[in-house]
Amino acid sequence: MLEIKALASGSSGNCYRVNDGKTSLLIEAGISIQKIKESLDFTLTDIVGCLISHEHGDHSKSISDVIAAGVDCYLSPGTIDVLDSIDSNHHRIHAISAKKPLQVGSWVVKPFEVQHDANDPIGFILWSRNTGDKLIYITDSFYSKYTFNKPDYIMVECNYSEEILKKNVEAGKVHPVLEKRLKRSHFSLENVKDFLNSNDLRNTKEIWLLHLSDTNSDEKLFKKEVQELTGKLVFIA
Repeated sequence: MLEIKALASGSSGNCYRVNDGKTSLLIEAGISIQKIKESLDFTLTDIVGCLISHEHGDHSKSISDVIAAGVDCYLSPGTIDVLDSIDSNHHRIHAISAKKPLQVGSWVVKPFEVQHDANDPIGFILWSRNTGDKLIYITDSFYSKYTFNKPDYIMVECNYSEEILKKNVEAGKVHPVLEKRLKRSHFSLENVKDFLNSNDLRNTKEIWLLHLSDTNSDEKLFKKEVQELTGKLVFIA
């Protein structure tokens, strides 16, 4: 089995650790290096790599500090191009492209395109050579054009509910411009449910809902609806 630990999730910062019993990876570096260290008992020695999905600060904030701590970072060429905080020629920066697998420790990582208002955003398929488990990671995308064959673990953004967002717009709590951006850059509960329905979940052990909005989501509702839909163990990150 895989171990998934959410260090932080949401618009204020995202960072997760995944471990297959042999290799630990970070996914995202959107919180301070101090918070990362605190969450990992002040050691990064077992972290062999960090995957960054795109350049927005809540996903890449501490990438330079992660590199300085001796961790290799993997991100798309387009993300590297727009991140001013890093030296693109640094030996710990690795450009990775959609549909081109690479090996990081005991993990085989295959990036794929996602739909977000970033320069070259990607999601990840992670397959463990140690356990044989497959994990899908997709965030900051308003839908997925791909389906995945029998994933064991799914980590997917579930940012907002269309109904809650509509009520907040009507109440003046959310500006219509922000509403438009959310609908073209982030997963709604409704799209997550469509996404899950499109995939073969017979092997799925856990579903993690990520990056919930502070104002446009409802943790209990999201967990309940996804559990009822899938019959799977659901976690809110």
